[in-house]
Amino acid sequence: MTVLEVLNPPRRHRPLRLLTWASVALVAITAVGLLADSRILTGVPIWLKPFKFSVSFVVYTWALSWMLSVLPKRSRVAEWAGTIIVGMLISEMVVIVTQVIRGTTSHYNESTPLNATLWSIMGASIMVLFLAQLAIGVVALIQRIPDRPTAYAIRLGLFLSLLGMAVAFPMTSKQTGIDGVAGAHSVGVPDGGPGMPLTGWSTVGGDLRIGHFVGLHALQALPLLAYALGRWAGDRLDELTRARLVLVTGLGYGVLVLLLTWQALRAQPLLEPDATTSLAFAGLAAATLAGLGLVLSRRRRTAMVTA
Repeated sequence: MTVLEVLNPPRRHRPLRLLTWASVALVAITAVGLLADSRILTGVPIWLKPFKFSVSFVVYTWALSWMLSVLPKRSRVAEWAGTIIVGMLISEMVVIVTQVIRGTTSHYNESTPLNATLWSIMGASIMVLFLAQLAIGVVALIQRIPDRPTAYAIRLGLFLSLLGMAVAFPMTSKQTGIDGVAGAHSVGVPDGGPGMPLTGWSTVGGDLRIGHFVGLHALQALPLLAYALGRWAGDRLDELTRARLVLVTGLGYGVLVLLLTWQALRAQPLLEPDATTSLAFAGLAAATLAGLGLVLSRRRRTAMVTA
């Protein structure tokens, strides 16, 4: 399988593909909401949450559709799991948009029976989605994908994305002391305080959304790395070396997700780590670079021996 065949496979999962285009349309609709609706909720424009979720749905559903199409054999389990994921994403977005229209929050909101019911629907949808993606990950492990860098990228991407989902679970168990609020994403400070532009991540306390975000997007980052290595270094690096580079990067990526979550749980803003956190990040960077260097040096020694 060539790099171009990997990037542009002939078979796509129709429900995921349709949801991708629907999410593109929703990005435009929510962008209009950002411009036309001046309401502020938890310190940010009220349409910002559905806008960010729409963008996330675009890249998530496209990547998942691509991954399913790359599998060498059609898997009924994986395709059904993809369809279930579509249903769960739609239900989640319906709740988010409904609550925006009603002028209230969707996440952690148990202030009324209706709000509690909608939040329960979201929570159940996320759990079902998690299990459906886990099923796709198991199928990807079982099947033999011919291109090894792509195989490593897909498998690591799927499971690190699940890790990103899992590190968000502490948000739902946080005790806020506020009636009708069943969780929070900020640590050490109330939700809705000063935040970074666009993302809204807290600049005065920890924020569990950071590790969640980084973990989720392993689904796109690692396949893009595998493609870039094949596209621009395929003539210099053999397939095994590129696969090892993806593996080392993926392992470092996973540790990064855990470190970002650890930092948030210790109530530290992303850009204001203490000495211990900074040392941990430096250690991760050094270990990852050393691993990448070891892979490349091993490749050079092998090339010299075979020359």
